Parts: sequence; C-alpha cells; structure tokens
Amino acid sequence: MNMIEIERALRELRLSGIAETLSTRVMQAQAAQQPFLETFATMLQDELDRRRSLLTERRFKRSGLTERLSLADFDWCFNPKLPRSACFELHTLKFIGEGANALIIGKPGTGKSHVAKAVAYQATLAGYDVRYVEADTEFASYGLASTQEQAEKLKAWIEPDLLVLDDLFLARRIADVSAELLQAIVHQRYKLRRAIVITSNRVVQDWGKYLGDATMATTILDRLMHRCAMLEFEGKSYRLKEAASRIAVTPV
Repeated sequence: MNMIEIERALRELRLSGIAETLSTRVMQAQAAQQPFLETFATMLQDELDRRRSLLTERRFKRSGLTERLSLADFDWCFNPKLPRSACFELHTLKFIGEGANALIIGKPGTGKSHVAKAVAYQATLAGYDVRYVEADTEFASYGLASTQEQAEKLKAWIEPDLLVLDDLFLARRIADVSAELLQAIVHQRYKLRRAIVITSNRVVQDWGKYLGDATMATTILDRLMHRCAMLEFEGKSYRLKEAASRIAVTPV
C-alpha cells in the first residue's frame, strides 16, 4: 500500500485521528529513527484524542449550553462574600456521583447562572450526560406541547446524569402544568438518584406561592433538600456594574 491507499483504508475503518496525522508522524519517525512500536503508540494516541474530542463536543451540543464557562473566569473579588468554597466543591462533581442536588439562591446578577453553567460544562468534560434548561421558558413551552412531545421532553429531563434548571420562578407564579412538571422531574430524579442544580432569585420559603400549592412545594423541597448543598448568593449585580461601565464610556 502507498500513502494514499493507507489513508483511504484508515478513513474506511473510521480511524480519522490516525489518518489526519499520518504524514506528520511518518516524517517524525523517520527524522528521529523511532522504533515502530513507539510510532504506532503515538498514532493510536492521536486516534484516542480525536475520538475523545468528538465525544466531548457531542456532549456539549446535547447539553443545551451555549457557553463554555469556567470558575476561573469568575470575578470573585466583586462580591467577596459569595460561597466560593462551596462553588468549587460543586465543581469537583462529587455530588453527581452521589446523586445529590444543589440550590443556588440569591439576588439577580450575582453570578448564580455563571456558577451553574461552569459546573455543567465541567461535567460534560468529565463524561457526564448533562441538560441545561432555562426553567421558566422551557416549562412554558412544555405546557403548549402535544402529549407525545411532553413525554419526550420529560424523558430528556429525567435521564441525564445532571439537570440544571436555571432561573426557576423568574416570572414568579408558574402555570399549574409547569408546577406538576417540576414535581414529576424532582420526584423521578430523586428515585433514580440523579443530580439537579437549581438557580433562583426566590427564597425557598416562598416557593409555595409561586407554585400555587404549599403542599406541592413541601413535597418538592423535601426531595430536593434530602441530599443537597444550599448556596446563598448575596451582593451587587454584575449586570448593573457592566451596564454602568458601558454608560460611562459612551461618548456624549
């Protein structure tokens, strides 16, 4: 086989990682007079790296995330009283393996969503199946869906290793069908010991008002908080800070 035939065979065998670096690795081996096994091991590593990269990208696309955020990007100095240690503990992802949950509660603009998205992205890199959902928007969409579509949505939110419900109760009162959906998600994921991260501007004591049913709120919180980290975010709004900065630099 010549090089063209070898490359064609590699692609037919779906060894695109080796195919893409073959010419470089052959030149490298010739220049360094590398033993065959060493060269072959390097080429196999190229293939593994390629496949892992593709899998990671697929997990990210399936997750619903649109940003690759990190806790390293977060400005911890702006609100120094934020629970930094607890955030980094979530970032270890141990809670996913334990089937535990996290409630991130606090004022708007204090970084709750950033932390939740950073944890979710880290989970995709670690090989977990993740779904990120803007809670109120997706719950409203669920209420308008057909019975079959609702079943598919519910399955998609129950099966992943980690579910992130961002900005729950942003619109305060949610529809009855959305409240029942939240209860179903929490109940079924609790039975399966699958992790949930919820961010909200609303303190848990008021959830009964937003659900329209105090008993339902108690049932949901009982399961959520059985194995749960509670993170309280207090401080100034990053968004207001950024808006003020833009106004300050706008020419008159």
